[in-house]
Amino acid sequence: MTAFVAALIAGLALLAWSADRFVEGAAGLARALGVSTLIIGLTVVSFGTSAPEMLVSAVAAWQGNSGIALGNAIGSNITNMGLVLGTTALLVPLCVHSSTLNREFPLMLIVMLATMALLWNGVLGRIDGLLLLAGMVGLVAWTVHLARSSPPDDPLVVEYGEEIPKEMPVGKAWLLLTLGLLLLLFSSKLLVWGAVGIAQHFGISDLVIGLTIVAIGTSLPELAASVVAARKGEDDIAVGNIIGSNLFNLLGVLGIAGIIGPAVVEPAVLKRDFPLMLGLSVALYLMARGLRRNGAGTIERWAGLLLVSVYFTYQFVLFHGMARGH
Repeated sequence: MTAFVAALIAGLALLAWSADRFVEGAAGLARALGVSTLIIGLTVVSFGTSAPEMLVSAVAAWQGNSGIALGNAIGSNITNMGLVLGTTALLVPLCVHSSTLNREFPLMLIVMLATMALLWNGVLGRIDGLLLLAGMVGLVAWTVHLARSSPPDDPLVVEYGEEIPKEMPVGKAWLLLTLGLLLLLFSSKLLVWGAVGIAQHFGISDLVIGLTIVAIGTSLPELAASVVAARKGEDDIAVGNIIGSNLFNLLGVLGIAGIIGPAVVEPAVLKRDFPLMLGLSVALYLMARGLRRNGAGTIERWAGLLLVSVYFTYQFVLFHGMARGH
């Protein structure tokens, strides 16, 4: 048991560190290749912060632990909106101005509804996985179009321009990218091994361990990125990273998991987890859009407290149900 706990802790720590290196290298390389700032931010950075979820779910599905893969994708989205944005807003209220985000929020809600409909038959199969990955390709194409059509004075463009490395040597970018990817793979295998061992020891289902411990661990990069961005006054990045990560989690993480290891979707996922994820999305959209004419809104500290409270109530419900054998 001690070995499993040590592996879980080491895997989580290494996962967070290697994800940062991977994102830094990918963003630096994209900048060196002349990719626009907003495209880097909306695709490369969002994809990079979802890399832990993708690799952890891929490893879990490959090893036959499909519950971890499914729980990780959905649990990470709930963690992103409840714990990550809630904690960030508690520290620094988030004022969202970007018109880009106002277009991405409805898209996130549409993708969630479409994914829920796809899984409604209780199975995440290979065809489902292919459809989700096709959706991710379409998302990237739409994001590129969105980035090209966004005005240069969009707050998100300005904030990403200040944050993304400007003069990183190509050799260093490749080194960080490769090192980050290799360590992500190693830490993912370590994390899954530890999580499965702990789940088996205590009789916890793969789904619950994926929705809780694994989801929190793979969301650490988003938490760090959002808090740092908010403290710098880059509120649109703090929210934009979460939206992008959520989209990649549903389309990429579930898509990869479905192709590698088809899984049975437990009824609780559709009756408990998806509705909560949808509810948090609607609430965040209303907060971020605001009621003023300029479309700006603020996620205040009270809203952050509400989000965090909802998240921990959800965690309590999960573990209470586990204790009762449900």
